[in-house]
Amino acid sequence: MPLEQLGFTLPPHRRSAGALPAASDISAADGQLPPKKAGVTERSRKLHDAADTGLRFAVLGPVRMWRGEQKLAPLSPQEQALLCALLLRQGRTATAEELVDAVWGEAPPPEAIAGLRTYVFRLRRKLGPGVLVSESGGYALRVEPKALDLEVSRDHETHAKRARARGDLAEARRLLHMGLTLWDGQPLAGVPGPYAHAQRRGLGEWRLALLETRIELDLELGLHTEMVSELTALTAEHPLRERLRFMLMLALYRSGRQAEALGVYTDTRSLLAEELGVDPGPDLERLHQRILRADPDLAAAPTDSAAVRPTVPRPAQLPAPPTDFTGRRTAVDALREQLLRPRGTAVAIAAVHGLGGVGKTALAVYVAQSVRERFPDGQLYADLLGHGPRPAEPAAVLGTFLRALGTPAAALPEGTQERAALYRSLLADRRVLVLLDNAHSAARIRPLLPGALGCAVLVTSRARMADLDGAGLVGLDVMDPPEALDLFTRIVGPARAAEEPEACRETVAACGFLPLAIRIAAARLAARPAWKVTTLTGRLADEHHRLGELRTGDLAVGVSFGLGYGQLSPEQARAFRLLALPDAPRLSLPAASAVLRRDPRDDRATAALLESLVDLSMLESTAPDRWRYHDLLRLYARDRAEAEESGAERRAVLSRLLDFYLATATGTYALHNPGDRLLDHLAPTTRPGLPFDDSKPALSWLFDEGPALLATVHQAVDEPTLLPRAADLLLAGQDLMESGTCVHQYEQAAQAVADRAGAVRDTGAEGRARLLLGQVHHLAGRLDQARAQARLALTLGRTAQDPLTHSYALNLQGNLATAANRYEEAAARYRQAMKVFRADANRYGQTTMLMNIARADLELGRSEQAITACEQAVESWQELGARLRLANGHYALALALHRAQRHEQALSRLQRALDGFEETRQPFWQGMAHYRMAQAELALRRPQRAAAQAEHALALLKDLGGEQRRAHALTVLGRALEQLGQSGRARTCWEQALSLLGRSDASEADEVRALLEVRS
Repeated sequence: MPLEQLGFTLPPHRRSAGALPAASDISAADGQLPPKKAGVTERSRKLHDAADTGLRFAVLGPVRMWRGEQKLAPLSPQEQALLCALLLRQGRTATAEELVDAVWGEAPPPEAIAGLRTYVFRLRRKLGPGVLVSESGGYALRVEPKALDLEVSRDHETHAKRARARGDLAEARRLLHMGLTLWDGQPLAGVPGPYAHAQRRGLGEWRLALLETRIELDLELGLHTEMVSELTALTAEHPLRERLRFMLMLALYRSGRQAEALGVYTDTRSLLAEELGVDPGPDLERLHQRILRADPDLAAAPTDSAAVRPTVPRPAQLPAPPTDFTGRRTAVDALREQLLRPRGTAVAIAAVHGLGGVGKTALAVYVAQSVRERFPDGQLYADLLGHGPRPAEPAAVLGTFLRALGTPAAALPEGTQERAALYRSLLADRRVLVLLDNAHSAARIRPLLPGALGCAVLVTSRARMADLDGAGLVGLDVMDPPEALDLFTRIVGPARAAEEPEACRETVAACGFLPLAIRIAAARLAARPAWKVTTLTGRLADEHHRLGELRTGDLAVGVSFGLGYGQLSPEQARAFRLLALPDAPRLSLPAASAVLRRDPRDDRATAALLESLVDLSMLESTAPDRWRYHDLLRLYARDRAEAEESGAERRAVLSRLLDFYLATATGTYALHNPGDRLLDHLAPTTRPGLPFDDSKPALSWLFDEGPALLATVHQAVDEPTLLPRAADLLLAGQDLMESGTCVHQYEQAAQAVADRAGAVRDTGAEGRARLLLGQVHHLAGRLDQARAQARLALTLGRTAQDPLTHSYALNLQGNLATAANRYEEAAARYRQAMKVFRADANRYGQTTMLMNIARADLELGRSEQAITACEQAVESWQELGARLRLANGHYALALALHRAQRHEQALSRLQRALDGFEETRQPFWQGMAHYRMAQAELALRRPQRAAAQAEHALALLKDLGGEQRRAHALTVLGRALEQLGQSGRARTCWEQALSLLGRSDASEADEVRALLEVRS
């Protein structure tokens, strides 16, 4: 929502669609940029006539020149002043007197004119012929506008305004960002003279206005959390600029930080009173009041809906419009635009495709009825029965149409071609709308197409009519949740729905937001007044019987799906059944090949098979080589699999998929963690995984496939023989947990494996799953639960004689002792783990222990010993080539350097750690690195940088790391804000930190209480 709609009054020159003044509209008289005056046409002609010399100039920073890619020698200060005075006139001629004033001001030297000529001569020689010209007693530059970075930035601003005016906010933001990237510090840096000084002020104001508008667009695009850090820094740099304060309050509020937003207002009011003796402006005051009352309009954007009132001319065959039609605004608009497009050289054709029951017919009839007045010569309708056992023949449909158009039955031609020719002849001078419902293929539609340009055709089909020439294709998906709830409410009645709103939402969700299913469920309730909505919700909760519940009268979701299934070839039908068996939310092409037991080298044929199902709306393509089912269609496919596939084949599907994921995840882990012997302790696989040559694409695969991989692990617990591989897949996919990418799903999968393995007494699988559960709890700050799982894992690892579980359980216990400030105990556990790693010849594990022991030594006051050990660990990680662990090594070394008061060195190491964490996509560790950088910046008395780093940490640790780590970041942020003079917001941060620490019973709470007491 634009800030103007939120109550922020824009200055008069900002009330255009682009919200920023053109740089050329600012007056030079008040120290701003020069205006665009009369004679622009002549100046444009001169610029157009200028030769393209390959020269480029930069003034948005130090003044620089290039010819092509070669940077030219720097100019003297007076030459820079002369060049800038000419460049900023945009090709207009400047008199000698004007240039003297620009370079020397009101007190020029006696020989100023002679000096000016000297500088012109030198500059002309450096620029080359035809660039700096003498004209009308003065001088002018003949260069293309694109040669000056200022003009390029203005051009980006102009195009950004246009993009914003047409509603393309993302493009407007991109253009403004491009314009801002051209700035390189203070504009006209170091250029002497009053003219440069005045222009410098104006350019600085313009840049800040550009920056404000870009941030405003960021907020409109929903990037509230990401903007808090930048706005915090900008308000510290420009403390009296209320617009920045307004946006900071809004960003904090929309990020769920209401108290901090109010703290910003308190700081602003105090600052304005102290510095200027005034109160905050009305805009800031209104926002303050709206935040106090949690005004819902601060987050809600207005929506527009246009009522459509169709007329009913004759003749007409269209079915009656659906009385409860709701939503679908985007699809309605797209179809109307296609049908009502200006006459060209072809008949307007629009084709809607989607799975059975998605509401194609209801949409088509609604749209057809809404545009029928534009087709006064009639509307024709036919149900082509395209996905039934006997689709309608084109000749029969043409016969129906011809009779409706006045042709006697006795005069109907016999053949399809003859009837089609007569049909086109009768429509030659008419404006008729033809609705062809439930079409089978483009081949059966072509004879039914009119030839008159005044006609239009609307087609519905489960198949995507890509081969229907000239057709505008519209894919129809399930309803949005609000639309689905609205449809359900209209059928059951508002009063009944209002009694059980949550049950209504659960019901439409169980219906998969599919309109047919929603209509059936609502109709069943409407016919049973004694039922509660929760009665039906409970019936739909059982997936095995859900399709059976979704039938009433002659309507049934399963029957609708069955019509499409009956059209599939044997190969398509088998793929449709088997691909539905995994619980994965979506399947990639390699995973689908594993499920179908197809050769992974023949991906093209497998993709063609799956895309044929997409074309028939039996499968959805979410991205290139990615597919998924609608929830109800998956249930139908599983029903078919249970009826037509053996139990052994259904189990083999899951085993093949698990093998594929384990093989690929193992290869990914090997690239990401070279030297770790963990891989030597994993179960072998029978199916090959994807080969990767580099860890970056391997990690991308892991994070993309994470939800599907973990769903497969969770599903595998139903088959005891798959438990060892399921536990090993969790080990190979640890980055999904450590990075926080899928931490909640990872925890659920690990818990399921641990519980099932314990029930069937699989000690090895249970020990590994318990170990991973302990790591999840540790990451989340649930230390008691982590300790319990670590104890169990250690016992199970020893019992199973599993060195992997044994060693890493000891390491986990050491980490937990460190978190509890029991450093002697931690060091003892790390040394025990070191022995197990040495016995297993695992250098990777030994290096990890070396780093952890150093952490304990650091806390025990042995800083230099810790620094030496960390340096050895970093060297070892470099030799192993383990990128993530090398980043962990830099991080550990930075902590030791910081403790030794070597803060600049600590920051350098933290930056290297942060680069590694970003490369390996570890948001948790990125957040921790930013937190430690905030500590170091604070120690170096750089509070603005510290605040920015703490804000980054809070954004990254929002859902990771537990409350204690977030409290630490809030504490550091409060210290930085206090030093920046924002004591109100600082206090809010400490209060929030204390609340978090209180819940986790952390000893650090006393430190925060002391901060609050001292400043109370």
